[in-house]
Amino acid sequence: MSKRDYYEVLGLSKGSDEAEIKRAYRKLAVKYHPDKNPDDQTAEDKFKEATEAYEVLHDPDKRRAYDQFGHAGVQGPGGGAGFGGGMEFDLSDALRAFMRDFGGGAFGDIFGETRGGRSGRGRDLQVKVRLTLEEIAAGATKTLKLRKQVVCELCDGSGAAAGNSPTVCEQCKGQGQVRRVQRTLLGQFMNVVTCPACHGEGRVISHPCGDCSGSGTLRGERKIEVKVPAGVTGGNYITLREQGDAGERGGTPGDVYVVIEEEDHPLFERHGDDLLLSVSVAPSDLALGAKVEVPTLDGRVSLKIPAGTQSHKIFRMRARGIPHLHGRGSGDQLVRIIAWTPQKLGDEEKELHERLRKISSQSPPPPGRGTVG
Repeated sequence: MSKRDYYEVLGLSKGSDEAEIKRAYRKLAVKYHPDKNPDDQTAEDKFKEATEAYEVLHDPDKRRAYDQFGHAGVQGPGGGAGFGGGMEFDLSDALRAFMRDFGGGAFGDIFGETRGGRSGRGRDLQVKVRLTLEEIAAGATKTLKLRKQVVCELCDGSGAAAGNSPTVCEQCKGQGQVRRVQRTLLGQFMNVVTCPACHGEGRVISHPCGDCSGSGTLRGERKIEVKVPAGVTGGNYITLREQGDAGERGGTPGDVYVVIEEEDHPLFERHGDDLLLSVSVAPSDLALGAKVEVPTLDGRVSLKIPAGTQSHKIFRMRARGIPHLHGRGSGDQLVRIIAWTPQKLGDEEKELHERLRKISSQSPPPPGRGTVG
């Protein structure tokens, strides 16, 4: 399916500056973010489309190439669409880009949620969790230790000293807002502003708690558990609702965003949900055929190498890769055969190789672009 013009996606003209591009993208990203639209494929597609457009237009070099050549100018290595190679721009790419420029742990601010005032909502937190490939393949449960704002035990989060309680603000009568009349040359204007006496809460604390100084929260440490589903990728994140900083004076707690980091594996390279493994095989086994023991994430298995197999031949072992995230089935394990050449030969081995060289009826193919046999 053909891609829409990136300027059209963001509702911009070609003369738009960087601030306008960022502002337009932020508006769309907040509107269509997966956390705001769970299980909504249309919203997810629009979020990815807007992020892909932003990734190109906010980068001067990519934008210049796009303006000159269109989508073709940003395909391939270094391009914007799909981040190189012409691959599909997926949700994890979009989320990583969004978090990079607008994340920083303050997701509530991004989504326009109140940070003070009447709600006193707690701050959102971001924590990174490193997983091995084995944990990603099987799924994992991790216990996280967080330093965060917790409810003050002395006042039970009210912010008031023992024997006292918050009282209704006399200035705003509990509304958290007051009206002010502004006189100008054009007449009088009525403005509604946050109450300066209670700072928008509608209540005042005459005798604050001695431990938390009236905020209702203290710095503390808590352990939380997160279940990571099988098949996640580095850059994916999990939202733990109301596990962030406690809200001031009984306000709603913030959320915790657990960002997945993937450790490099000593044997396997991950390509999406497929795994690539290189196995060295002696030339005689390649020529005559053999069975070799191959490691997988589930243990070692036997792989048959047919006679006449060339170096760098890739065999596919079905469903031996990473499980598909939130889906059925798994990726494959790819086994790349590498011809192993002995570096030191005994006299008998040298004699046999010399004899083989003399009697061999076949010669390697001529040089070419990656041709092997």
